[in-house]
Amino acid sequence: MAQQQKAEQKGKRPENPLPEQKQERPGIESEIEPRPQFFAPNYKGSQKLNGKVALITGGDSGIGRSVAVLYAREGADIAIVHLPEEISDAKETAEFVKQEGRKCIMIAGDVRESRFCDGAVKDTVNELGSLDILVNNAAYQQHQESLENITDEQLEQTFKTNIFGYFYMARAALEHLPEGGAIVNTGSITGLEGAKELLDYSATKGAIHAFTKSLAQSLVEKKIRVNCVSPGPVWTPLNVVDKEPGDVAKHGGDTPMKRPAQPEEVAPAYVFFASNADSSYITGEVLTLLGGETTAA
Repeated sequence: MAQQQKAEQKGKRPENPLPEQKQERPGIESEIEPRPQFFAPNYKGSQKLNGKVALITGGDSGIGRSVAVLYAREGADIAIVHLPEEISDAKETAEFVKQEGRKCIMIAGDVRESRFCDGAVKDTVNELGSLDILVNNAAYQQHQESLENITDEQLEQTFKTNIFGYFYMARAALEHLPEGGAIVNTGSITGLEGAKELLDYSATKGAIHAFTKSLAQSLVEKKIRVNCVSPGPVWTPLNVVDKEPGDVAKHGGDTPMKRPAQPEEVAPAYVFFASNADSSYITGEVLTLLGGETTAA
């Protein structure tokens, strides 16, 4: 299976229109057509993260999966946090990490629960020996036409997943992150420019950007760096479960490149921020990856 999927990663990028499709939440990557490109066959590791341990929330699929694979290729052992329903994707990601010659543990649970986040960090340290890199990446997104359509339940789920979970994980990780450790958060262009049908999601992404800058200031004396990758549209399960099939087909078509990013095109930025060889003097930054758009704030 792994060799077949590696072969599928080679070739040109899928172009719009993409196939119309719809999944139930939380979405399974193995059922997306075409499969998101995550393996990055042209990316050559150089041991930038040799001996490190990384904990990645939402590491089972999408951006998180590609980050897990590239971190492993750079020499890191990996813990991936995922929802219980995402176990099939998590197992697949773990297989690819192990084929890079690194260890991978899977931790099922919900980042909305602070106790779970505490336990996930402890499990990572107990099973892999340390924690050097935290990637806050798990997200919840649901389009609504107007503010009146956003229920209390949706608002709470979006904020608890997208920003509370980041706080909980970072707070738990700080007990273990050493000097030279790194936290990499996942933001979004919506947190800079807004999105009229993603009011709650955009608000959380703006909060993540501010959280990144504030936490970077808080931890700079401890020599722990905090940065944020803020992409535009990316081809992941998050969009296939949220959008209507016709909108899925057009996902990313309004970028200058006229297509969404593939996860493997975004993941190297996470390597950059995690690696002291690359970014030891960089903290508190929000890096936008927008497919040619140049007007982000």
